[in-house]
Amino acid sequence: MQIIQILRRANGPIAAARIAEELEVSLRTLYRDMVSLESTGVPVRGEAGIGYILEQGFDMPPLMFTASELEAVMLGARMLEGRGDESLARAARDAVAKIAAVVPEHLRSVLIDTPLFVPQYQIPESLSVNTEDIRRSLRMERPVELIYKDLKDDVSNRVIWPVLMTFFDGSTVLAAWCTLRQDFRAFRIDRMIKYHLLDETLPKRRKTLFAEWRKSEHWRYRLTSDG
Repeated sequence: MQIIQILRRANGPIAAARIAEELEVSLRTLYRDMVSLESTGVPVRGEAGIGYILEQGFDMPPLMFTASELEAVMLGARMLEGRGDESLARAARDAVAKIAAVVPEHLRSVLIDTPLFVPQYQIPESLSVNTEDIRRSLRMERPVELIYKDLKDDVSNRVIWPVLMTFFDGSTVLAAWCTLRQDFRAFRIDRMIKYHLLDETLPKRRKTLFAEWRKSEHWRYRLTSDG
């Protein structure tokens, strides 16, 4: 199960040595386990000098969580309680409740009583936009008409292509391609005046925009620029 999980989260082929290192086993043991996996019908493909990859279409039985995974789930949910919008916070609570209802009894307390917390950051009450709309634009890959006030209080109207949203301790920031500046920019949510989804799709897939953003200089710095 651990090998399958490692393969599932990998973005491409992963070397046998890396898998063995994470599992703290020898290469010989790993090769033996790979053979066992393949004999049970798990679609693992391995190529010499490249690594192993799990073919698409395979799925494990649901909700096979470890204690550490449950702690991670609860920690993320608690973060959203104070940093996400109400819809996102409610979704986190619902997800935890669903998981708690089906995990084994001995793991339920690990989830519910996890002694891991994060500082609470409350979204300013003066927000002019609904952060649920921002998440919807990211999910649906829609361009947005944005009216924005920068740190100098200058107001501008632009069309942006949303890429990702980041939750910092003191603010929430949206990274996007700005058609006005013809470059990637970061916009603070609390300085947005209007956020209107347009009835069209992005000229580029958000995944492509994210890759281009990562190749730019912007990802190297905290997303605190002001449009």
